[in-house]
Amino acid sequence: MIIGIPKEIKTAEYRVSTVPAVVEPLVHAGHEVIVETGAGQGTGISDSHYTEVGAKIAGSPEEVYGAADMVVKVKEPLPQEYPLIRKGQVLFTFFHFAASAELTRAMVESGAVCVAYETIEEPDGTLPILTTMSEVAGRMAIQEGAKYLERPMGGRGVLLGGVPGVRPANVVILGGGVAGASATKVAAGMGANVTVLDINLDKLRYLDFVMPANVATLMSNPYNIRSVLREADLVVCAVLRHGARTPVLVTRKMLKLMKPQAVVVDIAVDQGGCFETTRPTTHTDPVYMEEGILHYCVANMPGAVPSTSTYALTNVTAPYILALADKGWKQTLRDDPGLRKGLNIAYGKVVLPAIAELFGYEVTDPEDVLS
Repeated sequence: MIIGIPKEIKTAEYRVSTVPAVVEPLVHAGHEVIVETGAGQGTGISDSHYTEVGAKIAGSPEEVYGAADMVVKVKEPLPQEYPLIRKGQVLFTFFHFAASAELTRAMVESGAVCVAYETIEEPDGTLPILTTMSEVAGRMAIQEGAKYLERPMGGRGVLLGGVPGVRPANVVILGGGVAGASATKVAAGMGANVTVLDINLDKLRYLDFVMPANVATLMSNPYNIRSVLREADLVVCAVLRHGARTPVLVTRKMLKLMKPQAVVVDIAVDQGGCFETTRPTTHTDPVYMEEGILHYCVANMPGAVPSTSTYALTNVTAPYILALADKGWKQTLRDDPGLRKGLNIAYGKVVLPAIAELFGYEVTDPEDVLS
């Protein structure tokens, strides 16, 4: 199989989808790997690092897409990449289709086979690839939130941990999953007063057991959300609805309850976000003010720390890439039910029910595609 590794073109996206340690076993297994020149530069990986393990370097994305049977990326294809994608070509990347009708339509029309990182599922229900990036994004959410709470950055001028004689900041985490727990751990470690809300009482029990005394747990419902928003200095949305759009938990009206120049960080922006006022931003222009509240809604947060996130990502994706290359996508998905759940679109058919329902497509049984 020919595997293509294009350079990521999303604004300030410094990750790369495949590192030399993954390329080497692919080449040893008889596969051809074509890497676009400069693809690893943002992570500190040179073209020569790839050629040393047997990869070929291509001078353009057209060359990569034109030759590859399978294209492995980090982020979803952007409009300038749509014409390069062909029928039957496998795309293995984060898609987050629920956030974009345009992307969904483009991939349906392309006839490509779209296997999405974010819907691959382990037998225990965990999402192995999404989990790694959620861990990064959760930690980053507090790091960025603390920075933008500073007055020169547009925030309230609050130190997250306070000082003796001055109260620490109040941090609210919506969602107690992987990203929420990671955010809670960092916020608590910095000395903030943290409240975590979730609809799953078992998650709240676990967090109550493992987190320090400056973390409180609260059942998530509109009444309780309104209550904690009034005192919040920083609110982090870490809610996930598997394969579907994130529910809006904080309306514009609720946002007006918050202190002026408080900060919100929406980790869920890739899936539409949980603030009514959420709109995607970039690392080069990360924040905007809405209803007097500073919003940080960067859609590829882990892209800012590629020397961590690239390796965290490829640690998990490598076995899948090797299996897809060795056995082909159909046989691999037949053999691995969890990976099969990553199949969202194939040959113009939508196989993920949540996306079909959201955008009005007829849903196709994955078995029909695999046959």
